[in-house]
Amino acid sequence: MENFRKVRSEEAPVGGGPEGGGPGPGPFADLAPGAVHMRVKEGSKIRNLLAFATASMAQPATRAIVFSGCGRATTKTVTCAEILKRRLAGLHQVTRLRYRSVREVWQSLPPQPEPGQAPGEPAASLSVLKNVPGLAILLSKDALDPRQPGYQPPNPHPGPSAPPAAPTAKRSRGEPAAGEGSAKRAQPEPGAAHENPTA
Repeated sequence: MENFRKVRSEEAPVGGGPEGGGPGPGPFADLAPGAVHMRVKEGSKIRNLLAFATASMAQPATRAIVFSGCGRATTKTVTCAEILKRRLAGLHQVTRLRYRSVREVWQSLPPQPEPGQAPGEPAASLSVLKNVPGLAILLSKDALDPRQPGYQPPNPHPGPSAPPAAPTAKRSRGEPAAGEGSAKRAQPEPGAAHENPTA
């Protein structure tokens, strides 16, 4: 498609069910009216998203938040949800995968006219329908139904799962590590075993 350029892309209305991609209530239709919906985009800054999400969840009236993103923004969506779960303990999670239908309109580039030649025919357009995977993550302060698909209970131990490594002392180049020098000194040298110590 090197002879085409993308003019625009728009969401194709395909219905708004749990697997649908069009506008609508999204995969979580039974949310409380005070739930916050964070739409994560490819160019969104995680720092800004988390600052707003943390401030919103700090209010007692806000009981749930939804992070949703599609295409290249899915990894950023997961990152935002995981960081917020570490900041605020006791959040129940439900993850839903869905596909959005995106229609891209491409237009052909006009050929370069030769000197003395009239401009060519008008540019042709091409329409492409793509199914883009999307992700929606619900984090709730209230308990959710554990039988629904994609449910994750709250993490009982918030924070990093691996214990922090013990600090190691720095050593200069050539200096043996702790316990390394004594083991080397205890080994006899190859020619020393045949020498007579009394001679």
